[in-house]
Amino acid sequence: MANEFVSKISAVLFDYGMVLSKVPEPMNWRLLEQVLDADEEAFQTAYWKYRDAYDRGTLSATMYWEVVARELGKPINAAVVQALIDADTIVWTQPNLVMMEWAAGLNSAGIKTGILSNIGDAMEVGVLARFPVLAKFTHHTFSHRLGIAKPDAAIYGHAVKGLGVPVGEILFVDDREENIVAARTAGMIAVQYTGHKTFVEEMQRMGLEWLLKV
Repeated sequence: MANEFVSKISAVLFDYGMVLSKVPEPMNWRLLEQVLDADEEAFQTAYWKYRDAYDRGTLSATMYWEVVARELGKPINAAVVQALIDADTIVWTQPNLVMMEWAAGLNSAGIKTGILSNIGDAMEVGVLARFPVLAKFTHHTFSHRLGIAKPDAAIYGHAVKGLGVPVGEILFVDDREENIVAARTAGMIAVQYTGHKTFVEEMQRMGLEWLLKV
């Protein structure tokens, strides 16, 4: 088997959103928007405007939804905050079963697994509650705990230390190009996930198809 890229993979490091979870479904976005009685365009603008601060832990879930509601000119209270947290969790917890099952197989085969995710505090709680299997991963790097986020170099270093293997033996899978570039700069092998078919093709091109069969 020709392999000019990789000599050994000891660990696979996964992004969570759009890799272990599926692309959010429009109907779930609508449910979230309805909690604040907001139209799609205005809601999406406010949602993403403050998301990085939420993911970095600068804003807690309560603070995040308060500023989103304020941006939209909508009233908010504790019950509405909880409804938003619950609906937001639904948006991001539709599993990408083929990748979840692959990760479980890697764990069973003794290959270390990790998560490196830009994620807020309440979202972490919701994701881990929805998918107990993620507790079996070797290590979790969640951005809000550290106050840093991808593609910051320091967060990759945290993940490498947690996995406890040489950086060059880590395969990183993420949906965003800038995160893939940062992982390669850190010394990891990295494959962008934009769909399962193209992911498999890239793994084959890199001589890593054996890893998909573990």
